[in-house]
Amino acid sequence: MDASLDEMHVLALRARDGLPDAYRAAAREVALRVEDLAPRDILAEVGIGDPLELTGLYDGIPLTQKSVSDQPHGPDTIWLFRQAILAELADRGTVSLAELVAHVYVHELAHHFGWSDDDIAAIDRWWE
Repeated sequence: MDASLDEMHVLALRARDGLPDAYRAAAREVALRVEDLAPRDILAEVGIGDPLELTGLYDGIPLTQKSVSDQPHGPDTIWLFRQAILAELADRGTVSLAELVAHVYVHELAHHFGWSDDDIAAIDRWWE
């Protein structure tokens, strides 16, 4: 299966629009970027060498840590990486592209709400 950057963007927006009202409003305040692969500077920052290992990333200050004294460096952003998502889809073979994009998007949005990877893993066994 293949999907364009635009198609993946639409799938993520559908996932956002399907969220409960309270979360949807906050999610609309977070920018969404879909790129082919994670840029080298992002990979270096998160300590990942293989760009196919990073399906998504939240870049911003979680709501639980925001302060009026923060000087934003840009909008909070959820990044989705097309080739890594497609590689994960091929490895899994048991989920649809829409399900995987929604899952990666919601995982990154959870970081916006202040959840750590450990917090998410405690209730979400998706990546096991």
